[in-house]
Amino acid sequence: QVPLVESGGGLVQAGDSLKLSCTASGGTFSRLSMAWFRQAPGKEREFVAFIAWTCTLSYGEFVMGRFAISRDNAQNTGYLQLNNLKPEDTAVYFCAAKSTLGLTKTPSSYIYWGQGTQVTVSS
Repeated sequence: QVPLVESGGGLVQAGDSLKLSCTASGGTFSRLSMAWFRQAPGKEREFVAFIAWTCTLSYGEFVMGRFAISRDNAQNTGYLQLNNLKPEDTAVYFCAAKSTLGLTKTPSSYIYWGQGTQVTVSS
């Protein structure tokens, strides 16, 4: 088990930016693939971004260049930079991790999960 803790969410206006953090403990962080998902009320969890320990990156189709995933293995932390936020980005954002290398976009592929951090974007 690798505990994950997200932070950085909040209430912002459309066009603003946020940087979410995901700090891991209790495991070999540098060998974990990490991803971000989001879930709006009444909706299923949606893939946002992926970063492997090899630095392979992938983003959901809706991102359209606005978001950026990164990681700092020395700090046991992953990040999701959210730029030009829109009201439709409002959701709980979850950090997730797995020990395998390949890109996956479904929540069931990920073993470790954080508690989520709320992002609310007003018009």
